[in-house]
Amino acid sequence: MKYRIVWLIVFFAVSCIPQSPATSDPNTAVTSPPEDNMSTNQPNLNPFAPKPGDEKLTRGNVYINTASLMIRESYPPQISLSIKGDLPTPCNKLRVKIDPPDQENKIMVDVYSLIDPDKVCIQVLEPFEEYIDLGAFSTGHYAVWVNNKIAGEFDS
Repeated sequence: MKYRIVWLIVFFAVSCIPQSPATSDPNTAVTSPPEDNMSTNQPNLNPFAPKPGDEKLTRGNVYINTASLMIRESYPPQISLSIKGDLPTPCNKLRVKIDPPDQENKIMVDVYSLIDPDKVCIQVLEPFEEYIDLGAFSTGHYAVWVNNKIAGEFDS
């Protein structure tokens, strides 16, 4: 028992010894990216964006249970939209159209579904949970609206 306590004390003592930092060129300047050159609103591709051929399909409802924002701690902050809800049928395809911020820094998101009108499909709700990358934004206060209801606000 004594030996375990001694080894535990030695372990903690050794782990508290400061480590030497990695060597790097002392002449290298460390700066934040200039705000003028910062890429803004460059999200990953939205897999639910409107697609060619959508005009041949019939627009349907989406039943949104929750819509909220996820803000990743990065520079600049990366914003994602979490949407949970139900599609009217398993045959409906989810679509999410994201508009760029307007003059008031409102980001309007239109969530809807599409279905082939000639397709026969079982009439049962199809649950979904999706995370959509909205990207990074220049400095300011923003509000995200999903189907005309506020999902959240953030500062960038």
